[in-house]
Amino acid sequence: MGTPRKTIPEKSAPAMFDQVFEDIRNDEQNAAYTAAGIDPLYSASASARIVIIGQAPGRVAQDTRVPWNDRSGDRLREWLGMDRDTFYDPSKVAIIPMDFYFPGTGKSGDLPPRKGFAEKWHPILLQMMPQVELTVLVGSYAVHHYLGLKSSISLTSVVQDYRSYLPARFPLVHPSPRNQIWMRNNPWFAEEVLPDLRATVARILRHAS
Repeated sequence: MGTPRKTIPEKSAPAMFDQVFEDIRNDEQNAAYTAAGIDPLYSASASARIVIIGQAPGRVAQDTRVPWNDRSGDRLREWLGMDRDTFYDPSKVAIIPMDFYFPGTGKSGDLPPRKGFAEKWHPILLQMMPQVELTVLVGSYAVHHYLGLKSSISLTSVVQDYRSYLPARFPLVHPSPRNQIWMRNNPWFAEEVLPDLRATVARILRHAS
């Protein structure tokens, strides 16, 4: 017999998630954002079956209060085979970036997620989601952190070896339009990886219905 899943009493789960949200808002590390009226941007619930972990909200996502609300999000949903309603349904899909706030812009684009943020808040949220079957790791920051890999290991090699991390985790490159050249140079991604990703996601969501 397998180990029975832990359960969270239905009535207590929303209150627990609300408390974590307030704890994040009130953390000194996020004081400048809270003072500016900016709340942490993520989505989670006790019944989520899939977790999507990216890098950090972009400026558009933070301004609109909708994660992955850009062309990268459109492409990610296409890769996953998800429509917007499913993607933004926290009862099925949790969206937990490596940082819950837009970190600002540098010379070559958005700044990286703040160090230590994911280590502090992800374990708290993830332990409150006992039904998760798949964690989709999007981009180098999430992939290297969650797979415990040295930064010198190329993201391309990790994604190409994605089967080694199944069934619990699925590493992906970032779906930014800037990765068009990478897509053209690595046709195996669309030919092999994406069909497996869509099939895995569809199976999990079918069982969740």
